[in-house]
Amino acid sequence: MRERVMELAELMTLRPLPGAGLLLTVTGRCPLHCAHCSTSATMASGEPDAGQLRSFVGTFTPEQHPSVLMMTGGEPLLRPELVASLATSARTAGTRTALLTGAFFAGRADRPGQAAAVPERIWRAVTSVDHFSVSLDAFHERETGRAPVFALVRRVLDAGIATSFHLVGAGTDDPYLADVTADIRRTFGDRVPMLVNSLRRVGRAASWATADTALPDPERALPCSMAAWPVVAADGTVVACCNQDVVDRRPAPAHLTLGHIGTDGWPAIRTRVLGSPVLRMIRTVGPANLQHRYGAAGAAGARRGYCEGCRAFGDDPAVLAAATAAGGGPAGALLDRYAARGQAEAGAVALVRRHGCAPYADLVALPGAER
Repeated sequence: MRERVMELAELMTLRPLPGAGLLLTVTGRCPLHCAHCSTSATMASGEPDAGQLRSFVGTFTPEQHPSVLMMTGGEPLLRPELVASLATSARTAGTRTALLTGAFFAGRADRPGQAAAVPERIWRAVTSVDHFSVSLDAFHERETGRAPVFALVRRVLDAGIATSFHLVGAGTDDPYLADVTADIRRTFGDRVPMLVNSLRRVGRAASWATADTALPDPERALPCSMAAWPVVAADGTVVACCNQDVVDRRPAPAHLTLGHIGTDGWPAIRTRVLGSPVLRMIRTVGPANLQHRYGAAGAAGARRGYCEGCRAFGDDPAVLAAATAAGGGPAGALLDRYAARGQAEAGAVALVRRHGCAPYADLVALPGAER
């Protein structure tokens, strides 16, 4: 058994902790054409410079490094040698690594039940990480097929690597989610946890997915744990939020921009994540509450939406000024740590109930594991 196994529940428990992880876009390219793709990835999409990525991860040190490096895309395994190199470099500093793939190499949907031989260069990348996760949904299945993906997951499990599925469906009543989660349990028993999400109106799904009309209560503090881990975008820009509109927008909102891998190392990015008074308040009370309390439009401004309102803070200097004042200094740092610790102690299942598809939240943790 590998000594560095990292199960999905542990990864999700770290998600609210500022600077505990880094989401890294290895490439924006992807050979699949999934109709719901949040990044609208194609083989013509951009990607960070490989040398800059290696240099940036090379700034991890035993004293300053993220606990988790999550490599994603696009399709990260289009650059398998880079994935393996980054994983090795990160491990030297003490960082564990995770990989999210669409498994384009696993097989073909028009050859049901046939698993493709995994190219050796891709297999070396797969076995270089501490957690391997596969995206599976109705759209991916049209491109790769379920049986070949299951065969791939069996092989990864047999290699002693912690494995999970990232599933997406149309919502809590989607029969696809009921079918695929049951099939995974039948096939793998309790060996493979699942992170289940609902479709969102981003990327290719922006024109057809059902909009989420639920708005948060602006008077209630609703911390944003998604502003805890920096995100390296396909052009090398580092932003403070994994919302796709932030990752793709240029220029990104100033209060959510942390730097660039070509000019900044991890210690500088981490300092900005932890030290920004505005980010501290977003993580502590949430953007809707900030807009309601300090915005020129008050409650009406908060009704523009949780994420949309956050992206628009730059249009309301009063919000930024108040958040800077409230989140600055030792008091702001203490509030930030308190909010993050509370979410982490609530556990992975509680986090997924809030951010994912709530009825399936329990599947994020293996039975008997820390939840």
